[in-house]
Formats: sequence, structure tokens, C-alpha cells
Amino acid sequence: MAKRTIVSMPGDGIGKVVLPEAIRVLGAAGFEADYVHADIGWEFWINEGNALPERTIKLLEQHKLSLFGAITSKPKDQAAAELSPALRDKGYVYSSPIVGLRQHFGLDVSIRPCRSFAGNPLNFIRRKGDGFEEPAVDAVIFRQNTEGLYGGVEWTDPPEQVRTALETHPKMARFKSCPGEDLAVSTRIYTRAACRRIVGEAFAYAKKFGYKSVTVCEKPNVIRETSGMMRAEAHAIAKDYPGIALWETNIDAQMMWMPKNPEDYGVMVSGNMFGDIVSDGFAGLVGGLGFACSANIGLEVAVFEPTHGSAPKYEELSPSIVNPIAMILTACMMLDHIGETDKSDCIRKAVAAVIAEGKVRCYDMMRMTGRQDVLENGAASTTQMTDAVIAKIG
Repeated sequence: MAKRTIVSMPGDGIGKVVLPEAIRVLGAAGFEADYVHADIGWEFWINEGNALPERTIKLLEQHKLSLFGAITSKPKDQAAAELSPALRDKGYVYSSPIVGLRQHFGLDVSIRPCRSFAGNPLNFIRRKGDGFEEPAVDAVIFRQNTEGLYGGVEWTDPPEQVRTALETHPKMARFKSCPGEDLAVSTRIYTRAACRRIVGEAFAYAKKFGYKSVTVCEKPNVIRETSGMMRAEAHAIAKDYPGIALWETNIDAQMMWMPKNPEDYGVMVSGNMFGDIVSDGFAGLVGGLGFACSANIGLEVAVFEPTHGSAPKYEELSPSIVNPIAMILTACMMLDHIGETDKSDCIRKAVAAVIAEGKVRCYDMMRMTGRQDVLENGAASTTQMTDAVIAKIG
């Protein structure tokens, strides 16, 4: 079989650190591929006015498969201030390159598994009687990735035709006297086709892997039209899966129930913003963002990324102290996607063995503040953690 070509996009900050570590693990597990570097991130915004260069899009169009590290995104005013002086006042507007990738390639299905590993000192525990218990968490969040509040249809000082259209809605009356420069509008757009696809993928996943429930997590009692559409499609699709229970929770109530009974939830499905929130919430119960992996999957292209940020303050530390497990688990999701499940299972078992053994732990697993001196106090470096995982691969 010919080698696959993987587009490698380290991005910013610690993305440049953890992605090569994941590639080392893939090689140790016997996965052979050609890795093609692609430019993405903050330095390309500063120097080119585009954090997602067209040359990177062309590589993804060609090869269809990518591992992505992390990205730095900053508010509008900060992004403008850091743009190269030669490019200022020329109409360049910063937008998140990962959001751009999702929208350009239709990467509408985001999958974010949040599974606890036995022995992880960061796992959620709760009081039970006079003692404590540690419930096993195994939630998989399906996040609609291209619509909703991340769709990018928004304005400060909306154009006259937009404002006129908005004012046809009676509830806009309270904003009629607001000056345009003081009015910011962000839309939350759902389409029935996108709702149907994300819910359908969630149910299909639940059936394939034996989950007993799918929970649609939205807010239809207040955001009636968009959340209502997602809820309606969930009820329609649930009829085709009689063995899987359909549960409903509101996003605010879900965040309250999450630390009470996280083991009750299996597959969850939400729109873009709520999916982002609930997946980070569950990630906090299984060790935090150092263990949080994800996939962005479209009909042709798939991009796999850990959900942690770029944490630029850690990039220059030598040796690196950041936890590479989220990136390693992200690489496992890529292997699953292309049918290399024997290799992904091997790597996950190796990660589980290292965590259970407890001899090698990065600073986050030891509840230390992230500084260079954590290595002197027993924390493992990034490379040491990767080496430990590789040593368990057999």
C-alpha cells in the first residue's frame, strides 16, 4: 500500500512542540506516512495579512488529511495592532484560520471524545458518604462546526439594508434609537440540512460503539428557532434508532448536571457555540485540555486537532514541559478515520498504561504551575512523556 501524505500544520506556540511528538508516536506504532508542512497561524497574519495562506488550502485540497497543532487568535483591535506596518490600512481583517478551514472545506462534523484514564490524578472525583468515588467518564460530543455563532455573519454598525431588515422584527423596536456605531450584531444561523447531518452522525456513532443515549444539548425554551430546529431534527432521526434513548438538556442546566453525574452521558450533540462549551466542560472532568482531542470532518477533507490553545509562553521553554497526550490522542482519531484502528488501539493502550503506572507525569498532572522548574520537582518533560508512551507500544 502506498504511503499516505499527511498535511502537517503545527501552527502557533506549543503546536510546534506537540505535533512532532505525535508524529514520533505514530512512527513507533508502525504508521508510515509522508508529512508535508503547511503554513498557518499568527506569523502569517502579521507578515502576509492572512493566517490561512492560499498555498495551505491548495495542499489540503490535494491531500485531504491533516494534523493540526494549535492556533493563536486575538481580538480585532490587537490583531490590527500587530499587523506589519506595511500592510496596515489596506483592508486586511483577521479571522481565525481554523474556523476558515472548517467553513472552506465544509468540516461540519466535530467529534470531541472526553474519556477518563484510570490513574489520572486530574480525574473528576465526588464525595460519597464518608469517602470519595471516581466515576468513569466516557462522553463524546458532536459539535456542528460551520454554522451558528461561529458562522461569521456579524456587524458593528450594520449597513442600512441590514438594519432595515432587522427592524422588520418587532423585538428590534427597543434598539431603534441606538446609534449604528454603538450597535453590534452577531447572527446564529442554523440550517435544517446541517442539523440533520450532525444529529445523524451522532446517532450513527452511538449505534456503532454501543452508547445507550444521545443527548441534544441546546436552549430551545429561549432560542426557539435555531435550537428548536436542532431539537426537531433530533426527534425525527431518533425514530430510526429505537435502541438509543434521546435525552434533552438545556446548555445552562447541562453545565450544572455535568459534575453531578457525568457518567450518565454518552454521545452528546450541540450547535457550534454550545458544543464548544460542553466539550470543554467534559474535558475538565477527564484531566483538562492536556487530554482533549478532536476531529473536524467533512465529506472529503478531515483535519485533526487538540482543543488546547497555543500557550505561547511555553513554546520557548527548553526542554518543553507541555503535555503531549492531547495531540497523541488526536493522532489516534486520525488513524481511526482512515481505518488504522489496530495502530490507534495500540497507542491508546500505551497512553493508558503510562497514566495507570503513574511514574511519568507532566506538570499539569501533578497540579503544578507551568514553569521551567517543574522538571526539577519531578514533572516529566514533553519528550519524556512521549518516550514513555513509545516504550509501552508493543
